[in-house]
Amino acid sequence: MSLVLEGVSKVVNGQTHIHATSLELRAGTMNVLLGPTSAGKTSLMRLMAGLDVPNTGKVIWNGKDVTGLRVQDRGVAMVYQQFINYPSMSVYDNIASPMRLLGKTKDQIDQAVKKAAELMKLTPFLDRKPLELSGGQQQRCALARALVKDAGLVLLDEPLANLDYKLREELRAEIPKIFEEAGSIFVYATTEPEEALLLGGNTAAMWEGRITQFDRTPIVYRQPVDATTARVFSDPPMNFVSVRKSGDRLSFGDGQTAPATDTFASLGDGDYLAGFRPNHLELTKPTPTALTFSAKLHVTEITGSETFVHLDHHGENWVGLIHGVKNLKIGSTLDVYLDPAHVYIFAEDGTSVAAASYATAA
Repeated sequence: MSLVLEGVSKVVNGQTHIHATSLELRAGTMNVLLGPTSAGKTSLMRLMAGLDVPNTGKVIWNGKDVTGLRVQDRGVAMVYQQFINYPSMSVYDNIASPMRLLGKTKDQIDQAVKKAAELMKLTPFLDRKPLELSGGQQQRCALARALVKDAGLVLLDEPLANLDYKLREELRAEIPKIFEEAGSIFVYATTEPEEALLLGGNTAAMWEGRITQFDRTPIVYRQPVDATTARVFSDPPMNFVSVRKSGDRLSFGDGQTAPATDTFASLGDGDYLAGFRPNHLELTKPTPTALTFSAKLHVTEITGSETFVHLDHHGENWVGLIHGVKNLKIGSTLDVYLDPAHVYIFAEDGTSVAAASYATAA
């Protein structure tokens, strides 16, 4: 079982929603579409499902061109962030509806509905109507209906965004297991890098209607092919600072230098862009070789166990994610520290030329 996109694109009213995109997804795989709002995740899923027809390119399902085939004639299940249920039917009948359309027996339907309801913690509510449920319970009803459909392609468009934290965490762990037995192709859209990491499998980083990188999730996270992918797969986005390679040294802003060792040693002399994730910026010096930068504190955000610090480094906006609650004076100048092992190097056009040492070692 496979889904292949061959150069598909989508243009609406003169605006390109999806640039020419090629992608191959295999049976039994978890595939995450990761990107900010308006990156093109939903538009790409609609092309996969057959809800929209591409302006160019083909959609190939199991070796067959299904580009013009109606969504009703494809083995597709789709769940949106804004759940859709039949308000006049009970929860049981909502979940059972796809199986009835497929002509399943009463016993098959009953067994599948009860199993799905148990997984989604809906067993006590099977006799209720959707409008008698909470928003989270209604979303779980929609998920259960997708589960019993036994579809070859399952598309979930930010399906957990409206659920409470505890249930969201539980379902993130359960969803891959739920569909694994069926061997379906699983596509899950999210704006949250942490969610992509928790789901695992493969990740397609998306930006402005393009897939910038598609690979196993840890590889996309640790070895982004360009600065755009690095921004997408970091929350808050990756910080950047200019750097010059000269001989065996890297020279950063504030007169900071570091030896060009390991993956940096092979760089040619010249100007580059250095990137580092917010959680690698520290207020205390982690190692004797750590880089020291001076920056002005704009805003702090305390999350409970961590503090986000928003900094101005010579006109560059940086964000640091610091462990613990920090009582810092807004407007003050801080020294912040960065271990060179956590630095990525990009060419001036954004192409990655050297991954962080910790990334290549992992």
